[in-house]
Amino acid sequence: MPQVVEIADPDCGATAQISVDRGFNCFSWRVDGHELLDAETGFDAGSGRPSGHGIPILFPFPNRIRHGRFDWNGQHYDLSGGTAPDDGNGNAIHGFCLDRPWRVISEDDASVTGEFHLSRDAAERRPLWPTDARITIRYGLEQSRLIARVTIDNPDGQDMPFGFGTHPYFRLPLGPNSTAADCLVRVPAHQQWELDACLPTGHRLPVDPSCDLRTGGRFGDMRLDHVLTSISDEHAEPLETLEMSVDDPVAGHRLVQRCDGRLFREVVVYTPPGRDAVCLEPYTCVTDAINLDPTGTGSGWRVLPAGETWETRIELFTGPLGAATVVD
Repeated sequence: MPQVVEIADPDCGATAQISVDRGFNCFSWRVDGHELLDAETGFDAGSGRPSGHGIPILFPFPNRIRHGRFDWNGQHYDLSGGTAPDDGNGNAIHGFCLDRPWRVISEDDASVTGEFHLSRDAAERRPLWPTDARITIRYGLEQSRLIARVTIDNPDGQDMPFGFGTHPYFRLPLGPNSTAADCLVRVPAHQQWELDACLPTGHRLPVDPSCDLRTGGRFGDMRLDHVLTSISDEHAEPLETLEMSVDDPVAGHRLVQRCDGRLFREVVVYTPPGRDAVCLEPYTCVTDAINLDPTGTGSGWRVLPAGETWETRIELFTGPLGAATVVD
């Protein structure tokens, strides 16, 4: 039987469901009886692509690696042999852990913690990466807030290259009597990466009007699969806290995704065709960063020394439009 963990906060009635067997994917988050994540019925039992529903976890790299190939420390790696996820065009995509079972290492009524260790949980993929790698995520409900606490550690004896991201599908609208088309999507990004077949050319451009979401873009007018960057305020000052949001003016509700703006430097905005859903994907690096700029200076690519740990958190919460979004 598929392993699904449900967590709940009985004080506010919020619930969340996590499919342990399908990449520790949180595929349901309900507040006041309203579903806020988009996932195909039966996803936890195997329906639909692992990358296409709920909140896929992207590690040790988000999005694509061109042709599934890269060089690291003088050694060539080829991920195109069929054991790693592929985008259908020969590019490796979204890492090694979104389509594999994780292990639950602790749980209680309102939280669950899962772990994925590359050499243990996808041993055939271990030779595809320069080092071993491990990620732990604790999903918890605090009142109606869904909080993911992320820990990445390097269990290897060599420095570990990595990037991290999530791929949440937010279901629209935010209320039963409103429409998806009129929802407004906001991302404080001033630039975008120039893309060729979903892969960055290395050039950053001013954000195009079609994907300028700084003051809110109407979902009904959006057809996007863009990598946005230069996350900053109106004075071009970097943001310590990155907030992306969806406003539903008819329902009078706002959904906010919050993370550390110093760590998450790119946001992919994707509108899956034929679905009333929008993906707001926070990434620590740009697509194909390991090839584009392995030093990380311009790409965000990271190297974690042997035995060290990297931590962050991503918060999701919803509330009335106009209410303060400050969360302790």
